[in-house]
Amino acid sequence: MRPTTDEIEPGRQETASQGTVTGRFEEWTQGRLVSSLGTNSGAPKLPFQDWRHFKEAFAPELVARAVAESKIPVKRCLDPFGGSGTTALACQFLGVHPITIEVNPFLADLIEAKLSHYDADRLTRDFVDVVRSARRSSVEPAIRFDWLPPTFLEPGVSGRWIFDISVAQRISALLQAIDSLANTLHRRLFRVLLGGILVSVSNVVVNGKGRRYRGGWKSRRCEPETVDKAFSDVVHRAIIDLRSYSDRPWSGFELLRGDSRRLLRLGAPADLAIFSPPYPNSFDYTDIYNVELWALGYLRSSQENTSLRNSTLCSHVQLKREFPAAPQGSSALTSLTEQLRGLRKRLWSPWIPEMIGGYFYDLAGILRSIYKTLTPSGNVWIVVGDSRYSGIQVDTAEILSELALDTGYEVESIEPFRSMRASAQQGGRPELSESVVKLKKPNVAWRRRRGIALNSQTGTNASRRRPAR
Repeated sequence: MRPTTDEIEPGRQETASQGTVTGRFEEWTQGRLVSSLGTNSGAPKLPFQDWRHFKEAFAPELVARAVAESKIPVKRCLDPFGGSGTTALACQFLGVHPITIEVNPFLADLIEAKLSHYDADRLTRDFVDVVRSARRSSVEPAIRFDWLPPTFLEPGVSGRWIFDISVAQRISALLQAIDSLANTLHRRLFRVLLGGILVSVSNVVVNGKGRRYRGGWKSRRCEPETVDKAFSDVVHRAIIDLRSYSDRPWSGFELLRGDSRRLLRLGAPADLAIFSPPYPNSFDYTDIYNVELWALGYLRSSQENTSLRNSTLCSHVQLKREFPAAPQGSSALTSLTEQLRGLRKRLWSPWIPEMIGGYFYDLAGILRSIYKTLTPSGNVWIVVGDSRYSGIQVDTAEILSELALDTGYEVESIEPFRSMRASAQQGGRPELSESVVKLKKPNVAWRRRRGIALNSQTGTNASRRRPAR
């Protein structure tokens, strides 16, 4: 069964048991110490987090803090960039109904697998059936994976390939066994768990610089037994997680699959929005999941790959596309784009000025869409990171705050989390800030007290003030 996109999947809506909310969240997070709420990096892993490694996902404690600091009761929380599902899963532990949008179909399935509820005993029986069936199966990878680019399977191209043939055979057998299961939830769960180990049994590594071959990979042959053990280990951990936390205070969820720029226009009423969009660092984040997307059949042609990349924010220049013009409403953005255009010949890509303009055009549109359905006095928390090109700093938090003011939000604060090291292309120095921008949708009384008139057609706000840092 091929996964689809642009689906709306309402979960069960049940009454949260408020008396157990705080306790269950604290039991899940285990009272751990987190060095920065903007990332899980360096903190002890929590249940559900090692189904697939996400180095830069923000900490669920950030979601709990946003809910606790809200001036209004938070019953519905929106995340238009679902990623690893941190916001949605934290919301279930906090007794809040999550609404999540995710464009990457592999990540959307991973999110749904985490949020769904299972009968652990039936899940265990189906896992045993999958293992037995896979061991009896004899699948020809070239036939099973007839859509894969030639670099994926041994003998590959120019002496390079991602999967050794024996590994590909075992992955093929496991996928065939998983696809034969009758239970849709179980099929989805086992597929994403298998996807979570694919890179570890391949000849490549994936990090912030993209994909590269392991050192000495030709002498490090991965055996089918390694695949079996890695898959068995992650399934056992997942079943323990699901059994241990089956009684989350809230079991409902809504998952929207597709481009958040488009799906938000359909309306997603919420009391709180918390998310972290891709950073304007010119990195194509679909590359991180390239192995899973192709091997699991989410992508079957170069056209589908291009379509998926076109559905992501204008945060990179690797894909040739028409970038929308930079939005009005931010003097910092106007100054930035003028500086970048003046340095165009020194930039490693001449399209960076247009990419930056398109990136903030996309985010401005997302802020407008959220504003329309956000409850008055509701908050928006956005985790963002800066970038640098030819010595010119992209102060994402400042620009986003100015665009938010222009939309009608009150900017409550910009709270720095940590300093990040820039890439070699951006200078390599650890001076790039990562921050959370805290916005609030004013209520009518607040607007009247300050004499602020919001243009109902353009959503622009004439009042300007600097946010607190």
